[in-house]
Amino acid sequence: MSNAQHPILTVTLNPALDLSARVDAMVPNIKLRLRDPVTEPGGGGVNVARAIHALGGQATAWVALAGASGAQHGDLMRAQGLALHLFDVVGETRATWAVTDAEGQQFRLQLPGPDWSEGLGQAALDDICAQARQGFVVLSGSQPPGLPESFAQGLAARLRPDRLIIDTSGPALEQVLAKPATRPLMLRLDQSEIARMLGGDAPALEDIAQLAQDLLARGVAAIICIARGAEGSVMATGDGIWTCKPPQVQVASKVGAGDSFAGAFVLALAQGQPAQEALRSGTAAAAAAVITEGSALCRAEDVARLMPDCTLARLAP
Repeated sequence: MSNAQHPILTVTLNPALDLSARVDAMVPNIKLRLRDPVTEPGGGGVNVARAIHALGGQATAWVALAGASGAQHGDLMRAQGLALHLFDVVGETRATWAVTDAEGQQFRLQLPGPDWSEGLGQAALDDICAQARQGFVVLSGSQPPGLPESFAQGLAARLRPDRLIIDTSGPALEQVLAKPATRPLMLRLDQSEIARMLGGDAPALEDIAQLAQDLLARGVAAIICIARGAEGSVMATGDGIWTCKPPQVQVASKVGAGDSFAGAFVLALAQGQPAQEALRSGTAAAAAAVITEGSALCRAEDVARLMPDCTLARLAP
């Protein structure tokens, strides 16, 4: 990848200390002895910034941190060499757990995060806009309790919408889908969200492509990107519908695959590559992430090795 790039700001409203460990078996009503514990700084936008950094790019992580756990989170990010812009929040930054048993099953637990006061969302909006510098902005991860569901639309209205990438979930995502406002550059949807929208655990490729086209036509975003797990992703743009499938890999942990995808995708765009090549980069990064343990993300050497075997195909003009 080229070193020349536009600025990237990742936004994490509800960060988390990602704790991962192994256990022989998840058994109820007894003490479980965990081993091989790892603590990483986490949350959608934080992980996107970590992936960009791992791939040799540059990004500033705007992150809302609270209390002693927030201070630990910030120290972990600095230790990884990330550029930070901290936004103070009252309370304690949440934790998440990813526990893997001897059979490879992974159990993921998440706390909600600190409550935000009514005025905190507006202050965060002002601060993000002040830091954006006309570059790409990636709003990624869940929203904390108390933040208005319309936050993403408010951010799109204040920023250059053609540089905003949204990757959120829950009521905030439902708001983006139900009430398209200022059209952002990209909206990314993961497997669980698509299963809920289309029904069933594995919707057909044709149905996913049609959904992407419908969302594009409704003005939800200029690029619609839908994750399909081991089958890769589907992307709809004004130039057509594309799919990219990674090679088969041995899955160690699915944590961070979506954030690795988003990091590689926006880095490619920031370096001037077309959306189709950004899709290929993101697909390779997601595949690279799942072969790492716990909450570890993609590694540059794995992305470079996997990218030639990521199959890009056009589904429709």
